Amino acid sequence: MTVIFHILELLDIKSFLLFAFIFLLIFDYIKSKPPKNFPPGPWSLPFIGDLHHIDFTEIHLQFVKFAEKYGQIFSIRFFGPRIVLLNGLKLVREAYVHQGENFADRPSLPLFADIVGDKGIILSNGYAWKHQRRFALHTLRNFGLGKRSLEPFILQECRYLNEALVNEQGKPFNPMWLVNNAVSNIICVLVFGERFEYSNNDFQALLKDINEVIFLEGSAWAQLYNIFPWLMRRVPGPHQKIFALWEKQITFVKKKIEDHRVDYDPSNLRDYIDCFIGEMEKYKDDEASGFNVENLSFCTLDLFLAGTETTYTTLYWGLLYMIKYPEIQRKVQEEIDRVVGSSRPPSLTDRENMPYTDAVIHETQRIGNILPLNVGRSATKDTQVGGYIIPKGTMVLASLTSVLFDETEWETPHTFNPEHFLDTEGKFRRREGFLPFSIGKRVCLGEQMARMELFLFFTSLLQRFSFSAPQGVEPKLECRLGATHSPQPYQLCAVPR
Repeated sequence: MTVIFHILELLDIKSFLLFAFIFLLIFDYIKSKPPKNFPPGPWSLPFIGDLHHIDFTEIHLQFVKFAEKYGQIFSIRFFGPRIVLLNGLKLVREAYVHQGENFADRPSLPLFADIVGDKGIILSNGYAWKHQRRFALHTLRNFGLGKRSLEPFILQECRYLNEALVNEQGKPFNPMWLVNNAVSNIICVLVFGERFEYSNNDFQALLKDINEVIFLEGSAWAQLYNIFPWLMRRVPGPHQKIFALWEKQITFVKKKIEDHRVDYDPSNLRDYIDCFIGEMEKYKDDEASGFNVENLSFCTLDLFLAGTETTYTTLYWGLLYMIKYPEIQRKVQEEIDRVVGSSRPPSLTDRENMPYTDAVIHETQRIGNILPLNVGRSATKDTQVGGYIIPKGTMVLASLTSVLFDETEWETPHTFNPEHFLDTEGKFRRREGFLPFSIGKRVCLGEQMARMELFLFFTSLLQRFSFSAPQGVEPKLECRLGATHSPQPYQLCAVPR
């Protein structure tokens, strides 16, 4: 009799598990069922969605292939809810420019919600975001953002970088961390009021931590966290290192803020942190504006990261392309010699007389494709795009890869070709499909500074050095895809000219 009751008990358990499984299937189906007139996409599996279709090492290229099959606007599911992918210049403009207010928000992803919440500039929304973005632009412009007054600081950093490269004595080395430190010092002067020596081991370690966390944020582990946050919070794995690395960066910034508060002088505002501290008193009765010490940490960190990562990565790609295509490097140097000479450093006023160099920099930005999927946005209301309805709250990604490599926009999209930015007379020409800084309400607020840095650093380096691959080494244009698209580490030789 006991055996019979035990069998019946097992059957009850099996029945319960079967019922629970069927219930979860139905729940997942109802929850993830696309609404009427929603963009098409691949058939998703229960719970994991389209995760089985995705290779996170080349996800931006897979999305281009999906667009060929499902159309320029399609949906996919691997963050839990379905997300919408926009492909091609026309659709990206339709959404982000013509209906920009409807796509001004950022989506809330569990990983970043657990790290940042709704703080900072990059991931915040609404009232706080508008206040913080406006304040950051106003403050940084007062300190030279996009103005000629910033040029001496950049040129000074160019001299320091050139001196560091001379010390390499023409031997093979990886320029990654020197270039990273040099570029970072420009935003550090504006935000922290100081630059950091290339021999500063603590700051070098911080830059390496940033590089690692940006890579991990684009990994499959990070995406699993966004899909199963309730599970991933509790299990070990590389995703846990993201939190540890972020904590190091936050600690670094908080120390800088505390140092500023100790010797803060409202009559002598030195940098962004000082200005923010001053605003905290003005907005003490308006908590929603975000002017508090905790938010200062995240806003400062946002500016520090955004002002470093994309510009340094572009220059790192640029040097790789110069050693890969020495004939292009020679043409740039010929133009530098003709316009600037060797007795003075390059200036921003030289740019209009250096169309080929400018074209090479732009082509590096295009083919380097630093942010292949841009940064996600969220629909603030039900919106029609490309004939489909994108419901309020839907996460939207604009594939910059589809724009920067569009065969209808570019003559040879998969080839490094500076002629893309030159007319028949050899003059520089702007291209509508050139969108490395994104577009619309969330366009990169540091675009003007990045353009200045890229031109001055690049021309200064090629004025003083000839770059080549180590003897017997063929440069490879291999990428490392995380949150950004960067080159695999490489070595070069920098020989003074």
